[in-house]
Amino acid sequence: MDERLLGAEPENISNLPRRIWVESKKIWRIAFPAMLARVTQFGMFVVTQAFIGHLGEVDLAAYALIQILTVRFVNGILLGMSSATETLCGQAFGARQHHMMGIYLQRSWLINVVIATILLPVFIYSASIFKLLGEEDETSEVAGYISLWFIPILYYFAFGFSVQKYLQTQLKNKIVGWLSAITFVLHVLLSWIFVSKLNWGIPGAMSAMIISYWLVLIGTFVYVFGGWCPNTWTGFSLAAFQDLLPVLKLSLSSGVMLCLEFWYNAVLILLAGYVQNATVAISAFSICLNIIAWEFMVFLGFLTAASVRVSNELGKGDAKAAEFSVKVISSTSVILGVFFWILCLIFGHKLAYLFTSDEEVVAYVSSLYILLSLSILLNCVQAVLSGVAVGAGRQAVVAYVNIGCYYLIGIPVGAILGYVAKLEVEGLWIGMILGVVMQSLVLGYITFKTNWNDQVNKASERLHKLFLKPTEGSSIEEPLNE
Repeated sequence: MDERLLGAEPENISNLPRRIWVESKKIWRIAFPAMLARVTQFGMFVVTQAFIGHLGEVDLAAYALIQILTVRFVNGILLGMSSATETLCGQAFGARQHHMMGIYLQRSWLINVVIATILLPVFIYSASIFKLLGEEDETSEVAGYISLWFIPILYYFAFGFSVQKYLQTQLKNKIVGWLSAITFVLHVLLSWIFVSKLNWGIPGAMSAMIISYWLVLIGTFVYVFGGWCPNTWTGFSLAAFQDLLPVLKLSLSSGVMLCLEFWYNAVLILLAGYVQNATVAISAFSICLNIIAWEFMVFLGFLTAASVRVSNELGKGDAKAAEFSVKVISSTSVILGVFFWILCLIFGHKLAYLFTSDEEVVAYVSSLYILLSLSILLNCVQAVLSGVAVGAGRQAVVAYVNIGCYYLIGIPVGAILGYVAKLEVEGLWIGMILGVVMQSLVLGYITFKTNWNDQVNKASERLHKLFLKPTEGSSIEEPLNE
């Protein structure tokens, strides 16, 4: 593989436009497959919501509760904990400790499976949980039924997130992108057959989702175990059971960082359940949040690129390259964010028809399109700054920032505007936007003030503590080939 693609900055590149072009190629090589995977995988949730939404208003509201509250709850934890794999594998790849990457992956699987099993009761008893939280009985009962169908997806999260991060840190995430795109098309076809043609209703829609997600996971397993990662995967090893505590600590801080972000929207959906005409409010708000989340999947590609580029450069010890990469990724993300913002302003009134034919819900969504477009614009900054933190292993810092900005500012302000000022969903959403603005400003300041030489030293210390000698016959200096 060309050494420049591994992150080395050629010494003869002194021309700024040329440097930007070279860095942009590295970024898009990581970001585009990640975007393709994220957009299509989340698209399976959106397609399922669209099919269930046309079954009835209660079914749509019940699915929204499960997806936005229960699934987002566990997704935030497991995706966040898997970002520890992204930090460790990315820095190990940069330091050419290739043999350690497979060990980090196995450690992540061990931790994630245990955590997923601990979270299992959230799905089993979700109907009772929603009733306890004051949601309507009929909606809670249907939500409890749907939640049981999400249990296979829970264990997909436990394995799938880690293996995807393991592949993307070594620039091999094309396979995940194409697998996800193919299975997304299959998911649409299966959903149409199971729901529209065979009239299987909720079981048909959820079966299509389970089949599609697990096909992605099986495909990545075949790729890893089948010999396409020879330098980083040398088989299962008892070494995976060593040094679990430091990995667990980083995983927990990563989990807290991401889940606080994911739960933020979930709390607002929960609060929407207490406004007037709650079923319509939940349905409309969940549609808006799904549109935001689907667009956010694009910017998660930049989060991935920021994480991989920063972790690779820190692992190599190149502080200037890491700093320059952050600047290029941030600029690219903002340009794309403005483009999506303009699209939303133009088409915001019609987007709800993708999810429901209920005119009352459509009208409610249309009344929120200005707030929707603003949230879409903010995604482009928030994602990159979080990715930089993951690449540097500073998830704990972001967790504290999220607590302050989201839960001490955003939610209280949203609750006051929603209930006291009688702005209802609009008030809740304004509070949410304020929290995101504050988070972006704080993380932007932290990133601007970062001493990248210190981050290089911290990365070196972390890798040194967790380093194990390669087994006989493996090499940490051999370059990777695709």
